[in-house]
Amino acid sequence: MNLGHDVNEQPEQLGLGAMAEALHQRKLSASELTARAIMAIEACPDQAIFINLTKARALREAAASDARRARGATLGPLDGLPIAHKALIDLSGEVTSAASMLLARTAPPAERDADVAAALSAAGMVTLGHVNMTELAFSALGLNPHFGTPRNPHGADGPRVPGGSSSGSAVAVARRLVPAATGSDTGGSIRTPAAFNGILGFKGSSGRYSMRGIFPLAPTLDTLGPLARSMADIALLDAGMRGAPLRALTPQPLRGQHVIAPTNIVLDDLEPAVASMFADALQRLERAGAKVERRAMPELDAVLATYDQTGQISNVEALAFHRDLLARAEPGDIDRRVVARMQAASQILAVDYLATLAARRRLVAATKAEWGTSLIAMPTLPHVAPLIAPLEADDELFRTVNLLTLRNPMLGNFLDVCALSLPMGCDARGLPAGFMLCAASGQDDHLLAAGQGIAAAITP
Repeated sequence: MNLGHDVNEQPEQLGLGAMAEALHQRKLSASELTARAIMAIEACPDQAIFINLTKARALREAAASDARRARGATLGPLDGLPIAHKALIDLSGEVTSAASMLLARTAPPAERDADVAAALSAAGMVTLGHVNMTELAFSALGLNPHFGTPRNPHGADGPRVPGGSSSGSAVAVARRLVPAATGSDTGGSIRTPAAFNGILGFKGSSGRYSMRGIFPLAPTLDTLGPLARSMADIALLDAGMRGAPLRALTPQPLRGQHVIAPTNIVLDDLEPAVASMFADALQRLERAGAKVERRAMPELDAVLATYDQTGQISNVEALAFHRDLLARAEPGDIDRRVVARMQAASQILAVDYLATLAARRRLVAATKAEWGTSLIAMPTLPHVAPLIAPLEADDELFRTVNLLTLRNPMLGNFLDVCALSLPMGCDARGLPAGFMLCAASGQDDHLLAAGQGIAAAITP
């Protein structure tokens, strides 16, 4: 395999596959790769990306990988490659802070890795530590007043939001500090930062990954997934997180693939550049042989109608889970915007919450039956990453922008779809936009197989 440049000079520029090839050819050792990654993280001008860097563990795991390789006993294509984990995923001996200063001060260290982190370690991956996130995973924009806000690396007119809640995961990958990271997604928390930062993010269906050792936000909707820079890397990480056999992704042909592009809700309030990029992406899919059907999808209207009538599941479950934390918090201990969203849920009646759950069960079942193997395409977000400063200065503007940002991704969480956010280009200022591809619950393998060809087709 031609790596295209000197791996000894810029190993951090490689994806997982190219890094694995460099290790296989002995052009680089896992220990060298890890040491350089640590140096890059420590030298990065944005020190809000990592919450804690697990240097001793990383160097120990890298040395163990090198020893396995020396005796011809590697664990597979992920062996020796670095990974960062969102700060709500348990790592043995580390505090799972969920980017909350209150939890960082009071929570005990985790006794063992979360199952997904343990599975990646069992595949030989090198754990570099916890990356930053929206406090308690409760915002789509990624601002954090306690640990700092990771800066989106795109745009030259001022700091822009990274997207949340998996903000550090996306920025670490986009800045090439790590080739990949894990994230969680309750209302778009993987896909949103992936879109804002011009990388790929995958959210699995419920049950795709073990949730043991994951600090929850709303257990009914919480899901996990990887963030990376290629579909091949996404597929490898998906298998690694599940402890499944690590095999190369076999792409499905695009010709004849049925793609539905909804004309209701998801195209409302699009920035002109996003609308143009999405239309171009659909045309490229059609030229590649996909059958794109543009029509209204009533199930999307039903999701919003349910929330309007009975309230959001995530708000209610977040308040229920974090009630004790809120009770013992002093003013300023928790981000005021997070507190406001949780406290608003206290007005939702139990009967309405139960009605929402029942409506969700009906819609998930109906969607699985109706969609079959069709793929659903929409803009991941209606806009590119906004500037941070106006959002910090105006809580009402923050609330409005946060709700708009959540709109398209959260439809998928309610319907329990699996979903990919793929880069589809940048606007005139160099700000990325995302193309979201969804499949019915349980169609994860189909989506990943189709995604490789679709990702290649929609790339400008």
